[in-house]
Amino acid sequence: MTRSVRARAASRRGTGGTLVILLVTLLAVCQGLAGAGSAAAAAYPNPGYVTGDVGVHDPEVTKTPSGTWLVAGTGNGISLKTSTDRTAWRNAGSAFPGAVSWAYSYTGGSNNLWAPDITYVNGRYYMYYSASTFGSNHSAIFLATSTSGASGSWTNQGLVMESRSSDNFNAIDPNLAIDAQGRWWLSFGSFWSGIKIVQLDPSTGRRADSTIRSIAGRGGGAIEAPFIYSHGGYYYLFVSFDLCCRGASSTYRVMVGRSTSITGPYTDRNGAQMNSGGGTQVLAGHGSIHGPGHQAVLPDVDGDILLYHWYADDGSSRLGINKLGWDGAGWPYVY
Repeated sequence: MTRSVRARAASRRGTGGTLVILLVTLLAVCQGLAGAGSAAAAAYPNPGYVTGDVGVHDPEVTKTPSGTWLVAGTGNGISLKTSTDRTAWRNAGSAFPGAVSWAYSYTGGSNNLWAPDITYVNGRYYMYYSASTFGSNHSAIFLATSTSGASGSWTNQGLVMESRSSDNFNAIDPNLAIDAQGRWWLSFGSFWSGIKIVQLDPSTGRRADSTIRSIAGRGGGAIEAPFIYSHGGYYYLFVSFDLCCRGASSTYRVMVGRSTSITGPYTDRNGAQMNSGGGTQVLAGHGSIHGPGHQAVLPDVDGDILLYHWYADDGSSRLGINKLGWDGAGWPYVY
């Protein structure tokens, strides 16, 4: 289930005809030859055409009951953007227009909140988000809810997860996933010992127990931004490898592994475990598209959609959207 609990999108972007078909074919061949961490940059398509207010960082998306898209991203009080057609985007304010004093002990007094994860389920929007400072694992994940998703309508529901400087993990970059049995799970993590997952109580949105499971890691190396998506009998764990937040010098890239269990073990195309550094590359920088990452996947009427941020040559971060296809072996590729 995971993100299939969200309402389906209602718009369709055009394609480039023969050129797109040739591009997809080439990409599929390259993906078939690629091992963990290998690149097929020449085959990657550019992000789909989007207009309007597309400056965004760490984007996450859900579909509203009225059929519009709602994107949440890193920013003062969590930035919000909406679209009625998945192409033209406008600024929709912030989740918390005022001070976020409950997070100040983690943000150093800043209203800047990171990496929200937004889901519409059971008639309500659930948003998990992070509070921290750059390079620190004195961090927290909070939950907020809203019945409309509009700016200023969000109610903070309190602390869900935290990490201290003595911990070997970092409580940022949350992602809510709902498994085939209807159980709720929260994956999270950045650097340190990697990506973790905890079970949540659906009635409260908070932790169901004290167990923390490891599902991906690179021996302390750069891995973050988990996103779990179900497809074809597998749970796919998408993560971002390497470095974010360096403008055009960013080296972020989207990697993936899969498992028949939401708690893992996740393995890549070559069978390497993601807990031991494995991962199959889905999208990397190419040409003037730098550091694509912090990805999310959603089903739409025209197929699965990969949404992410990327950096332009001028260093600005922008919204990226591509279709996500699946090859004959069940591995994802962008087109």
